[in-house]
Amino acid sequence: MFIETEGTPNPATLKFLPGREVMGLSTADFASAGTAARSPLATALFGLPGVARVFLGGDFVTVTKTDEFSWHALKPQVLGVIMDHFVAGRPVIEGDEDGFNEEEIDPADREVVEQIKELIDTRVRPAVAGDGGDIVFRGFRDGIVRLHMQGACSGCPSSTATLKHGIENMLRHYVPEVVAVEQVEF
Repeated sequence: MFIETEGTPNPATLKFLPGREVMGLSTADFASAGTAARSPLATALFGLPGVARVFLGGDFVTVTKTDEFSWHALKPQVLGVIMDHFVAGRPVIEGDEDGFNEEEIDPADREVVEQIKELIDTRVRPAVAGDGGDIVFRGFRDGIVRLHMQGACSGCPSSTATLKHGIENMLRHYVPEVVAVEQVEF
């Protein structure tokens, strides 16, 4: 099995491409070992010293390291864990509920929310996935779109600029009801 690696805009994060489906159409973001219990792959990666965050994308895995470790030392270990996991045929996720429901949407805003979600899914998420992350819609109220950054995008130095200047401007252009975009953490 050959696993490619790519850098991301976040220097603490590398993207690993195992050449097969990881999560398909969904994603999973684990900000700590304590949140990774439902993923045997993420649990194994958190077993390595220096792993701070694990994000599972459609066909990739991003790993964020702590500042105390270098990629020179950690990268071969991460590659070994990912390879061992897939060769053994273990599941990536056990169960399918992420435990979060987006906030309740005002019925009057349903059409606007569908426009926002479509723009995010078709224009934003593919570009963000290319950098090893994801962006998830979490709500819309009083003209403010609430988004959650995951994977390499979480904690990336350029994520605030991407959110405010890129995503907010695009949404405001196509959906006049949008007045602002804010990042939310969960």
